Formats: sequence, structure tokens, C-alpha cells
Amino acid sequence: MNGFMLFFVMRAMGELLLSNLAYKSFADVAADLLGPWAGFFTGWTYWFCWIVTGIADIVAISGYVDYWWPNLPLWIPALVAIVVLLCLNLPTVKAFGETEFWFALIKIIAILALVVVGLVMIFSSFEAPDGARASFANLWNDGGLFPTGVMGFVAGFQIAVFAFVGIELVGTTAAEARDPERTLPHAINSIPIRILLFYVLALVVIVSVTPWREISPDHSPFVAMFSLAGLGIAASVVNFVVLTSAASSANSGIYSTSRMIYGLAQEGDAPAPLATLNARRVPANALFFSCTFLLASLVLLFSGESIIEAFTVVTTISSVLFMFVWTIILCSYMAYRRRRPELHAASRFRMPGGIVMCWVVLAFFGFVLWALTQQADTLRALLVTPVWFVVLAIAWFVVRRRRGHLARWQEFRDELDQR
Repeated sequence: MNGFMLFFVMRAMGELLLSNLAYKSFADVAADLLGPWAGFFTGWTYWFCWIVTGIADIVAISGYVDYWWPNLPLWIPALVAIVVLLCLNLPTVKAFGETEFWFALIKIIAILALVVVGLVMIFSSFEAPDGARASFANLWNDGGLFPTGVMGFVAGFQIAVFAFVGIELVGTTAAEARDPERTLPHAINSIPIRILLFYVLALVVIVSVTPWREISPDHSPFVAMFSLAGLGIAASVVNFVVLTSAASSANSGIYSTSRMIYGLAQEGDAPAPLATLNARRVPANALFFSCTFLLASLVLLFSGESIIEAFTVVTTISSVLFMFVWTIILCSYMAYRRRRPELHAASRFRMPGGIVMCWVVLAFFGFVLWALTQQADTLRALLVTPVWFVVLAIAWFVVRRRRGHLARWQEFRDELDQR
């Protein structure tokens, strides 16, 4: 359901970005169609989204390292991960791309291996030591499809939404693509296939092999399944894979936030020193600025909270903030349809369903927000999130009064008009 709805958000974003190739990201789209306040709120919120997500990834990495060294203090792998992320992003953009290529290849091979091994276990009627047998029937046995009731299903939307954060990452690098009119539609249209193969199919296999009651939230289901199959070494390898997956997510987030902050600084919406590039054309100051905030993960790990509790808090906050960004994209699309009908008519990559689907997706986001109020831990995180928007409102009140801010905004509009 989440993937289905977010596909339309991505289609809306794709049509918007391709309507004017002067747009560098969806923050530019929001600033143009909704006003400079929207660009400010979207850019900074997206930065904060990835900071919070990065903190969640660092917490997760600490948990994965604990699999091998359970007596190692959790803050040590967290600090090492932050330093490694900084080192991966300081070289050229090409180095970042190569790193992500290998990260992605590791994930793809691991998921395909999990699916293949899982299917072999299912079709061979593999029997676990406790007598549980691998079967597709585990999907509906032991209480049916909703064994803990409808509210149990609702509670799962928090982590389900978090699973799709970053889906809009392609919209932050539109300006750097060689042929956005070809590459952007291809990347967006491939989203449903990737969701079905790497998310839905993998979950179906995991639950079919291991009944839902036996899945521990404190351990990776990937590792548990390979261990169950008697592949002890493979379990360690998979633990390394999920560790690199979390590192990849944090790495992508740091890359995108440094570019977003760099763009905001160029427009006067962030401190001027963050708008500088080093000799390798990397926004190093923005990179250091973002990595500094990842140290908050150490505070979480020192607070005495369990890894799963800390992870739930930060992922809930991240999910809410990402829904705000996705909502801004949809609102920008509706403004675009109202103000630029000729561009929509000429578009070769129109959003299916148009305005109607925008309202459908917005209603779904409203449902997810309601779902977050039904559990005590997600409700606490939800109630804290508005503080961020209060801080942003105060910052915007200060920034918009600065001398030259309006002039920079007009230069931005003139550049868009020329394209």
C-alpha cells in the first residue's frame, strides 16, 4: 500500500521536474509554485529528514555490530560509522557513486540469495528444530492474515512508511543527470518492480519460512532465516550485508543533505560558509555540518534505551517529516496544474490520476498519521515532531527580513523564466 501511494508522489515529482529543467530539486519546485517559504521549509525539512534517518541507521549499525561483539560498547561502532561516512563523502562525487554501486550490488545479491534459499526451503517443506514447517500457509495460518487484529496491522504502517524513505532521492540530483528526460522517467517507472522484488517478495519468503510469532524484533530476519537453514557462515555474511545496507542509506542521506544545504546556502536560506566547495568540488563545509548532527545517535545509545526503542522513536519522527516533504510535492503539483496548464498539456511524463490521485494519497497520509497515534511510543515521537516546524517558522521569520534575500529570490525566478 505504501509503495503504491508513493509511486504517484514520484510521478508527480517527475512531471514537475521535467516541466522546467532549471529546477535543481523538488525544493526549487516548491519555492517556485508555492512561494519562497515552501522552498525554505522543504529544503531544511528534507535535510532534517535525512539527519534523523542517518541517526536511525547509525543506531541500526550498532545493533548489527553487536551480533559479532556483544560486549563492545554500542557508542564505539556508532562513532566509527560516522567517521567512515565522512571519509566516504569527502572525495569526489565519482567516489561516492562507486561506493553506492558496490553497496547496491551487495544488497541485490543478498536479497536474491535470500529469496532463492527461502523458496528452496518452502518447496522442500523444510522443518525447523521446533517442528515449524516452511510453507506459504504460514502467511495465513496461526491467526490469519491479521493475527493481532486490525490494530496490529495499523501499527505496522510506521515502519512500513520508514522503509520507503529516500524514494524521492532521485529528485535531489535531477540537475546532475546527463539526460533527465530519459533517466528520470526510467528511474521512477522502475519503482514498482523494485518494490515487488526486493520488498514484497522478500517479506513473503521470510514469513513463509519463519512463522510470525517466532520472528524477534531484536534480530535481523535475514540472519535468522539463514541460521535456520543451517548456514551459520551465511548468517554472518548476511549480517554484514544488512550492516552495509544501513551504511548505504546513511551514506546516501549525508550526500543528499550536503547538496541540499549547499543549495539553501546559495539562495541565502542557510549560513553563507555552507555554500563553498573544496578543491574537489565537494561541499565539504555542508558535509561536516551534517555529520556533526549524527553524533546525536551517541546520546540515544548512552540514554539506556534499547536499540529497538531508540530506533522506533527516530524512525517515527523521520516518517512524519518525510510525509511532510511528500505532501509539499503533491501540493506543488496541484498548484502546477492550476497555474501551468499548458506545461501539463505538453508533458510527456504525466502523473496518472492527476489531481484526484493527489487527494487520494493525501488522505492516505492522514490515515498514517492517525495510525501513529495508536501506539504509545509512536505517539510520543509524533507529538515531538511539531517542535521542528516551530523552529523553522522562527528561522524563516528571521531569514526573510535579511537584506538581499528578496533579490536572490527574484534572480531565481528570472532564471526559471529564461528556461
